[in-house]
Amino acid sequence: MKYKYMKVNFITQLLVLLMLSSCVKNDVYFLYKSVDELGWHKDSVCRYDVIIEDTSALYNVYINIRNNKNYPYQNLWLFLENQNPDSSIVKDSVECYLADQRGKWLGSGMGSIIEMPILYQHQVKFYQKGMYQFRIVQGMRDDVLQGISDVGVRVEKLK
Repeated sequence: MKYKYMKVNFITQLLVLLMLSSCVKNDVYFLYKSVDELGWHKDSVCRYDVIIEDTSALYNVYINIRNNKNYPYQNLWLFLENQNPDSSIVKDSVECYLADQRGKWLGSGMGSIIEMPILYQHQVKFYQKGMYQFRIVQGMRDDVLQGISDVGVRVEKLK
């Protein structure tokens, strides 16, 4: 009986290990920055320093938003500045939908926090090695935006 239990335990551990290894992502960078508990002030900048070494690869860049159920809007406007290693700056704006027309949150999560990944750049190529700095500010009309808890950037290298 003890042998049978050990065999089942081994097989279970092996399956879990295989499942975890199949979920490995090619993240080059992934970091969340917490927003002030009192709210995200319109002048508060989230900065992310991403080092790119492989200029021959293609990448996906995601903006990840964590909001709580007190977020008062369906969408979220973000203003972005991307500074390249040569110090050139590209400015952009992105509208993120966090809820559908009926108010159902589009992201996933447990408890009161909802996480929403937004594909910002698809199959982009970085032409220079070095540090790329992503700066994000909220672009809503509120001076202090309630309900956003974290803002993240994820850069994924495509195979």
